[in-house]
Amino acid sequence: MLERVITKPDHYEPFLLSQGIKFGNLLFISGQAAAGEDGKIVSGGFRAQGEQAFANLRRALEAGGSRLKDVVKVTIFVTDMGNFQEVVELRRKFFSKPYPADTIAEVKALYDPEALIEIEAIAAVLPSKSKVRRA
Repeated sequence: MLERVITKPDHYEPFLLSQGIKFGNLLFISGQAAAGEDGKIVSGGFRAQGEQAFANLRRALEAGGSRLKDVVKVTIFVTDMGNFQEVVELRRKFFSKPYPADTIAEVKALYDPEALIEIEAIAAVLPSKSKVRRA
């Protein structure tokens, strides 16, 4: 059975997207960019956006009953591969050994022209931690 992850505020709702979907003991989190509470991309450059994107990822994971340490696969999209070293530093800060499988890809653009990074993830969910709402 599919279960939908909902966070508040949910900036995804108008676009007919789910923050995440739980299927069995796996959690699939939609791309998390650097949107602040107001839904706008935070200022401060790539590092500030990366920090916010990881904070948003953490929030979505926790809403689905998982944690950053339970991420098994992550895909990180950046608009400039020149920020690769900063991505490595962000991974070091937010993930721990064993590090998740990872793909980092440069893309021409993300959903908002101001967005520089977006992160999607697949994580394990411990049954007792599930707090998702059914779709």
